[in-house]
Amino acid sequence: MLGRRDPEHYGSETLDQVCEAVRARARELGVEVGFFQSNHEGAIIDFLQEAADGADGLVINPGALTHYGLSLRDAVADSGLPFVEVHLSDIHGREEFRRRSVLEDLAISQVAGHRGRGYVMALEAVVGRVRG
Repeated sequence: MLGRRDPEHYGSETLDQVCEAVRARARELGVEVGFFQSNHEGAIIDFLQEAADGADGLVINPGALTHYGLSLRDAVADSGLPFVEVHLSDIHGREEFRRRSVLEDLAISQVAGHRGRGYVMALEAVVGRVRG
């Protein structure tokens, strides 16, 4: 729904545009990136469990699962990967129920309110952590 859903909060960029910006920055940084999107919590958890061994870090936008996705939290924790939590909108300046993140205390950082640019910022933070 990215690019169509509530552009005031989420911007007008499409998922393809955001992914291309991340790919371009990854090339500049000399790193490889993969992408996965699903509206199903179980599919996301399956992906994390399958991909964790071949990855060095993670950028994740947990969407609504941010606020209650305890099984996602467990999967991210179990992966052992350093990760940055991304939100297109500023979750801390929105409705009260959006302000709580079950992942925040595990993340190396949280990027919120920078729309699509937040994914590039998150990539840079993960790469910085991995390269130490």
